[in-house]
Amino acid sequence: MELRQLQYFREVCYEKSFTKAANNLFVSQPVITNSIHKLEEELEVRLLDRDTKRVTLTLEGECMLKKVEQLLGTVDEVYREIADLKQSRHGLVRLGIPVQIGNYLFPRILSEFRTENPNVNLQAMEIVSGEVIDLLEKEELDIGIIVLPRQPIPNMQMQFLFEEDVLLCVSEENPLRKKAKVSFEDLKDEHFIMRMPGSIQRDMIIAECQKYGFLPKIVFSSSQVQTIKSLVLQNIGISFLMSISLFDSPTPYVVPLEKPLHLPIGLAWKNGRYISKATQDFIDYMLLSFRK
Repeated sequence: MELRQLQYFREVCYEKSFTKAANNLFVSQPVITNSIHKLEEELEVRLLDRDTKRVTLTLEGECMLKKVEQLLGTVDEVYREIADLKQSRHGLVRLGIPVQIGNYLFPRILSEFRTENPNVNLQAMEIVSGEVIDLLEKEELDIGIIVLPRQPIPNMQMQFLFEEDVLLCVSEENPLRKKAKVSFEDLKDEHFIMRMPGSIQRDMIIAECQKYGFLPKIVFSSSQVQTIKSLVLQNIGISFLMSISLFDSPTPYVVPLEKPLHLPIGLAWKNGRYISKATQDFIDYMLLSFRK
């Protein structure tokens, strides 16, 4: 049994296709087919059921995939740890960060961290918190700055950083502006401009609406804070934004809520995975920065 066979097997399982797996791994399809056939012969079981449309896992194949993922994960960690020791403090940190936080927090983070750690390459992508978790699970990210979910997530290590207010934003023309305080009951007939699906903030707002017996009338969803602000200013609908995103202008009118909303922001990384020196440096930097 060779590591290459296991890599081929895992890719076929993920893609449900020998052709796609071969393309992804830059080898010919017969190479993949023959390799998995030899693996099945060695184990004396059928791992995959093949038909003209797609590939499915047998019961033995499902068991094999779990073990292969664990084994290849360990192999990857060995390579990363050895490379990290060779490079000392030189390294790469792949960071996922939600747009609202990224727009207003990341420029400062990037500047200060690079100043203190000039040999570390910090690469970031802006996506919703749910996608950050997915990419951490797949080990396509090293760490994320996310809205912390209310319930723990299996296989995830999380560390609280700070709490952020979530504010109700309306246009000057909206009658809600005249109210001293607003309850969610007052919002049942409003049009909502929301974050994209996968956003923990979006899920929180929907859950609050459901507590008062209605589902929000969502007329637009966006990952862009400026787009949401613009639509609110044009009285297309109301929205909820973190206070951190309301420091610049133009800014919608903020109406106080009877029951204020808050979101915990923190770090997340995959539990049990090897943490490189560069990633640990970033974790330490973030914890120290927000303690100050």
